[in-house]
Amino acid sequence: MHNSNSRQSPITAFGQRWLVALLSCLVVLSGCSSTTIKTTEVVPVVQQKQEIAEELLLDVGVTVFNPNHQQSLEDEEDEENIVFPEVRNAEAKYFPNLLVNTLQISAGWGAVRVVPSKSTTVDLLVHGTILHSDGELLKLHIDATDATGKQWLSKEYQAVASRYSYDPKRKAQVDAFQTIYNQIANDLLAFKKTLSKPEILNVRQVAELKFAQGFAPQTFGDHLATNEQGNLVVKRLPAQNDPMMTRIRNIRERDYLFIDTMQEYYSTFARDMERPYWQWRQESYQEVMALREMKRQARDRMAMGTAALVAGIFGAANSSSMVTRTAGGVAMAGGSYMIKSGLDKSAESKMHIEALQELGDSLEASIAPSVIELEDRTVTLSGTVSNQYQQWKEILKEIYRLETGQQSKTQ
Repeated sequence: MHNSNSRQSPITAFGQRWLVALLSCLVVLSGCSSTTIKTTEVVPVVQQKQEIAEELLLDVGVTVFNPNHQQSLEDEEDEENIVFPEVRNAEAKYFPNLLVNTLQISAGWGAVRVVPSKSTTVDLLVHGTILHSDGELLKLHIDATDATGKQWLSKEYQAVASRYSYDPKRKAQVDAFQTIYNQIANDLLAFKKTLSKPEILNVRQVAELKFAQGFAPQTFGDHLATNEQGNLVVKRLPAQNDPMMTRIRNIRERDYLFIDTMQEYYSTFARDMERPYWQWRQESYQEVMALREMKRQARDRMAMGTAALVAGIFGAANSSSMVTRTAGGVAMAGGSYMIKSGLDKSAESKMHIEALQELGDSLEASIAPSVIELEDRTVTLSGTVSNQYQQWKEILKEIYRLETGQQSKTQ
């Protein structure tokens, strides 16, 4: 007579083997830890070694970046993509200044400025979009187009900060993501070196004539043409002593003076922002690391708890042994506790996100708009700089109309 308690059904034996394998894997998983990057290699800036003739120096305008609020709204439920509009708005003005400084170091350009608008007429216009920024990871998409419409660059850049980037003991406070700006500068300089002298001269001439068309379209409207590639080329040049062109060049110099004033605003803004932003990034980096660790712990505990709960159910349902049933009950209770622990950890991770929101609000208070002084007036930048620049363009047009004796109306 066989004892039914001494034998296991094939299904029960399979289930136990499956549970042993599952639990073994989960034990290994629970022993894993998140990694923190300790060091990151910084790509050096390539510098122009040979002196460039003044006529071949291209002026560069870097616009205020797109803070990408629409993407932020789409990702707002993704807790690992930590986005605060106040911080993004500040970064959109701060990052261009870092890129301008880097381009100046490369010594391969003429005047390099942060410009208020994409409508600014300049030899080379660079624009960026912030894809991700949380103190640990920075992702930017950069576009660069010259005055002719030729695209130099349309590329995504990203870098991960090391934990040493925010060490207050470091003597040199280099930006945690300086390597991105170095890479952008290197790529732009590399593309410029592929252009011939006539191509560079064409870019400069096109930029000047586009500016002239904005003030006197009837006079300079037929000086440019579009080639087969869809890019602008010079159809004909005005005479060297053309009085209309002389006035246009004087107007353009005044425009440069205004943009230089704007540059002072951006530089002051960047200096004022540097310290609080570095502190925010430091805190954000720590919060991101803590958030990731909390999520890992929550995920592991949930998985372990679920496995233990399933093991308890198998043990209680498939064995008539009192010891096995008791062990199954203990496993069920332990599994429930681990699941609860995982949920608690998830709630704690939400607290970190709330802490980051408070940091973002405090940073916004540190970067209030500034007042800039012009030669004949004071401008308060209470609105966007782009709007201020549009008003300035209207002032320039009025100056041009007065100098040419035209009526105060659009040509």
